[in-house]
Amino acid sequence: MRHRLIIAALVMGMAAAVTARADVRLAYVDVQRALNECRAGKAAKTQFRGRIERLQAQLEGEQNEVERLKRELEQKASLMQPEQRQNLEDDYEKKLRRFQDDYKNSRDELQEKDNQVTGAIVRDLATVVREIGAKNGYTMVMEKGTLLWAIPATDITDQVIRAYDAMNVRPGSLGAEAASDSGKFGPAPAATTREEPPEQGASGRSTILK
Repeated sequence: MRHRLIIAALVMGMAAAVTARADVRLAYVDVQRALNECRAGKAAKTQFRGRIERLQAQLEGEQNEVERLKRELEQKASLMQPEQRQNLEDDYEKKLRRFQDDYKNSRDELQEKDNQVTGAIVRDLATVVREIGAKNGYTMVMEKGTLLWAIPATDITDQVIRAYDAMNVRPGSLGAEAASDSGKFGPAPAATTREEPPEQGASGRSTILK
C-alpha cells in the first residue's frame, strides 16, 4: 500500500509539472470493472461458474465417501477381523489422499486458467486504452487503483468497454496484433512468458473470479 501511495504521488507530481508547461489531458480506467463488464469478461465468468459447479459436485461426492468410510471405521473397526479392518483403513486412506489431491489440483487448475484468460483480456483492454489515448490526445491514462482522487469526468472505463465490445475479437488477439503492429496501437507492452495480468489496486490483481 505504501508503495502505491508513493507511485500515485509521483504520478500526480509529474502531471502537475507537465501542466505548468503545457495543456494536458488526463484520464483513468477501472480495469477490474472493465474486465467484469466487457462481453469477453462476462463470457469467461459464465464458463468459470459452470466449471466450478462441476468441480464442486465432484469434490463433494469424494468428500462424502471419505466421511462415510471414516464413520464406518469409528463405529465398526473394533468388531472387524484384522484383515477386514486393514482393508477398510487402506480404502479410507487411499480415498482421502485422492480427495486432497483432487482438491489441490482443481484449485491450481482454476487459478492457472483464470490467470491465462484474465491476462489475455487485460492485455486487450490495455491495447484499447492506448488506441483511445492516442486518438483523443490524452497525455496520460492511469489505472484507478493507483489514484488517490480523480473527478468522475476523467473516468473513460465505459468508453473502453464499448470500444472493446464493438471489436468483437477473440480474447488475447488485440494484444498479439499490437505486438505486430505498433504503428497502429502505439508501443506494445514488454514481452513476457507469464500469463498473469498486472496487479490492479489495493485489493489485488484483476481477475474474472472476483
